[in-house]
Amino acid sequence: MCRLYGFYATEPTKVECTLVHAQNALIAQSLSDLSGYDHAHGWGVATFDEDGPDIERQAWAAYHGEHFARAAAKAYSRLVIAHVRRATVGGAAIENTHPFSDGKWVFAHNGTVPGFADIRPVLLDHMGARHRNAVKGETDSEHVFRYFLSLIDAGTVDPEQNLLGAMERLVADVVALAQTHAPGKKLGLNIILSDGERLVGTRFNRSLYFVDRKGVYDCEICGFPHIHHDPDTEYRAIVVASEPVTHEDWIEIPNHSIWQLDTDNGINIHNLTEYA
Repeated sequence: MCRLYGFYATEPTKVECTLVHAQNALIAQSLSDLSGYDHAHGWGVATFDEDGPDIERQAWAAYHGEHFARAAAKAYSRLVIAHVRRATVGGAAIENTHPFSDGKWVFAHNGTVPGFADIRPVLLDHMGARHRNAVKGETDSEHVFRYFLSLIDAGTVDPEQNLLGAMERLVADVVALAQTHAPGKKLGLNIILSDGERLVGTRFNRSLYFVDRKGVYDCEICGFPHIHHDPDTEYRAIVVASEPVTHEDWIEIPNHSIWQLDTDNGINIHNLTEYA
């Protein structure tokens, strides 16, 4: 079990308050989430610019020391992915720490793939050689990410044309593997994925919420807006997180769904009714 955070906006925005200073900021969740669990086995923050993703990761608790707070203070971007880890598969090590990346792609996961010891060789067998050799850690998460990239390289999915469809194929494959190798066990597959332009993900048997912020507003924590706003544009930001972070009206994303954030239309949710 881990805690996820994804941010997507029309303009670069500072996200330090929601990561560090809010009443249920990600740093607070690393010490104790709403269920009383800690997530002390690593953290990562990814931001994006025209040169691609910039990721900082450490294999210790976000609440331990000032490293996470400093990384959050530097995060100024249209698109941010952050993660605090509670290890279930693979120990606390930098190679097991999210987010994982390859080129423009960045991936973070909350959940556990049951039966992973048996599923791992199947995933490896279906990966291209580059991605098989690129696996550095022990986590189910990294293997699922590399499997997804192998689907792209093989032409099995085309994320440029249909990223939600590519995510749906990934979910279907992982669900099928879990049902085969660990029947009756619950799969946890909350994913956040980005190519630097789009932010998509899944909710599958772990909690997930979103808030849609329309227009420039003063932050409830520090009292200031977090952007250098272009007055000729309309500002909008959508945030997804494993738990509500602020006092805003967060909305629960339906279980067994895939979603994509869109600053024109908000969040596009597609229910995977076959798994309900």
